[in-house]
Amino acid sequence: MGALTALEKLLPVVLAFGCGVLLARRKVVPADSSKVFADYAFLFAVPCYLFGNIYASDLAALFDWRAIGGYAAAAACAVVAVGIAARLTGVLDPRGVALRIMAGVQVNTAYFAVPVFIMLFGNAAPIFPVLLFQVCVLSLVVISIMELGRPAAGGPGVRLARAVGASLVTPVVLACNAGILLNLLSVHLPKAVLDSFAFVGDSASPVALFALGLHLGGAGLTIRGTTLEELWLIAFKCAAFPFIAWAVCRYLFGVEGEWLSYLVLIAAMPAPQNLFIFAQRYDVDVAMSAELVVKSSLASLLLLPLWVQWTVHFG
Repeated sequence: MGALTALEKLLPVVLAFGCGVLLARRKVVPADSSKVFADYAFLFAVPCYLFGNIYASDLAALFDWRAIGGYAAAAACAVVAVGIAARLTGVLDPRGVALRIMAGVQVNTAYFAVPVFIMLFGNAAPIFPVLLFQVCVLSLVVISIMELGRPAAGGPGVRLARAVGASLVTPVVLACNAGILLNLLSVHLPKAVLDSFAFVGDSASPVALFALGLHLGGAGLTIRGTTLEELWLIAFKCAAFPFIAWAVCRYLFGVEGEWLSYLVLIAAMPAPQNLFIFAQRYDVDVAMSAELVVKSSLASLLLLPLWVQWTVHFG
């Protein structure tokens, strides 16, 4: 896929995202309504899309364990690197370290990766195993560090169990697990039911991107006020982590072809939108988290065509 082709495929992404920014900036649509659109996408449309597609997928091909193992190893390297960098830059609070790990390693799957993959490849199925790994493993690491550094009532074990339990029963995770279970059990669902899920799921991509655009348009973007810490985190997330994923997956795990491209592009996605939610919940670096979500989204959108070209020439 050439750079021009990649740009053409990303035009719908830019349109939905940019329209949200424009309408919020001109106050045609209130920026505060981005939460309503985001909730619809995250709590309803995206789970419908994930469930229908996982149910109909070939799980043996979808869960390529060598590819998933390579991505997990790359993520582990990135976690260590960000953790050390955070400590060296003077971040002593465990919650602050965990937040930076989340910003540098986790990816925005539901709001960004799913629509981008649909535009580029016509299918977001390769994201599903990474999404489950991110929720069930990476989020567990972040939550564990957050809870251990949180001065709150109750023992660390109780707080950790409560937080992990809450993350595992989100609609996105439940939809993925339900799709896998019904697929493995070969449960037959009527075509009308699957068509209904597909109808709602098709709205997930544009609505999620529109919501992100509304948020950006309302929050504004102050490039001049970007701190050095924000710069290195954005650079790590959008440039270093995809390169680490490419090197580890290709040379240590022998991943090639389409899966290598998928994993590199997934790693190149921006910081997750729930970074801001975690920052609010644990009362740590809230303003910086909002800036990282917005600025890494813009940086990722600009760099994606280059990463597409990289995977073509070096994959």
